[in-house]
Amino acid sequence: MDKREGTMQSREHKITHIEPGSIADELEIKPGDYLLSVNGVQIEDVFDYHYQLNEEYVTIVTRSRDGEEWEYEIEKDYEDDLGIEFENGLMDQYRSCSNKCIFCFIDQMPPGMRETLYFKDDDARLSFLQGNYITLTNMKDRDIDRIITYKLAPVNISVHTMDAKLRCKMLNNRFAGEALKKMQRLYEAGIEMNGQIVLCKGVNDKEALAYSIKELTKYLPHMRSVSVVPVGLTKYRSGLYPLEPFTKEEAKDVLRMIRKWQEACMQQWGTHFIHASDEWYLLAEEDLPPADCYDGYLQLENGVGMLRLLLEEFHEALRAGQQKTACAGKISAATGMLAAPFIKKLAEEFMQQHTERQIEVFAVRNDFFGEQITVSGLLTGQDLLRQLKGRDLGDTLLLPCSLLRSGEDLFLDDMTVVELKNALQVNIVIVNSNGQDLYDAFME
Repeated sequence: MDKREGTMQSREHKITHIEPGSIADELEIKPGDYLLSVNGVQIEDVFDYHYQLNEEYVTIVTRSRDGEEWEYEIEKDYEDDLGIEFENGLMDQYRSCSNKCIFCFIDQMPPGMRETLYFKDDDARLSFLQGNYITLTNMKDRDIDRIITYKLAPVNISVHTMDAKLRCKMLNNRFAGEALKKMQRLYEAGIEMNGQIVLCKGVNDKEALAYSIKELTKYLPHMRSVSVVPVGLTKYRSGLYPLEPFTKEEAKDVLRMIRKWQEACMQQWGTHFIHASDEWYLLAEEDLPPADCYDGYLQLENGVGMLRLLLEEFHEALRAGQQKTACAGKISAATGMLAAPFIKKLAEEFMQQHTERQIEVFAVRNDFFGEQITVSGLLTGQDLLRQLKGRDLGDTLLLPCSLLRSGEDLFLDDMTVVELKNALQVNIVIVNSNGQDLYDAFME
């Protein structure tokens, strides 16, 4: 470690947290310091940072809060992180979406919500870091070059359709069709990808969906999976492209097509490849596929296999807890209209084994966004309050973690968990989205 003289002209990245026991902690780097360079390279963003760290010998330059510059020569294992978190997770400005998609959920939100909910991201770096899906329309050749050079994967792509003209129409972007060609470059470089199709009735379904699936199979095996999710439609669609929700019979048609392609893909490539999100099975009132149909649950963040995995984990916990005794008394659970019957069945199975416990499951209607929005992740605090106020909730109310923004206790409408707890006069427990945690919440 050496103290440096003078000021180095570089991009500066403010450090906000140091992981205890990490390399940075041992070097006594502090929150409030600034990272100036790694291996003599000015760090443009998080891609540069992680790429430069993938060495056994690393040199970093920082500036402390008192203005002194320090150079650290570090010997470490190849993939070891330094334990530094930055003020901006991307170490750069976020890239906003340049599309005007006919199905965009953000365009369907009411005014007056917190500003961050209206930001449309379309940033490849968030695809790598957080699993976000990108349309590729925001990416230049240099961005593709960097992904290939840095071997960043998987890249999650919002495909929607492989028909170039139709994609331009759906994204309201004249470059949207041309952007599909970037997948070929990623494929040729061996970069792993996942695809997503937001299905819109009468637009990219039926023959258009079959065509898209067929074209996407050409990117196997580097395109690992493709999910098909139904478009979400709120009541705030005045002046937007006319879209209608899928019916039960239409959902069955979608599932029939997907099963047909899954059989073909399994026979030729040994993977199911194309997957329907859980909403399709609930809407069609059909049983969920067995666990081995999900190819390792590659698209849980898109709601593909989430309920099957929850069911498997819950049943495993139920078998392991046969000799246990649950806390006596009544509790309640609230969730969206779509998942409520599923959670109610799990509660009934639990009560058959643990007769000392009483569980009531409430299906909460989405009045805020409209009744066509039935997933639990878009419920607001005010809908929970209005529909649960005055109900016998027992001594504890269980709520799924999908209702809250990650790391916060805020619902979408900015009501806090504490505010809801005080208004309902009941203890509230937030349950993680796995079967063991649901079982433990039922028990305790």
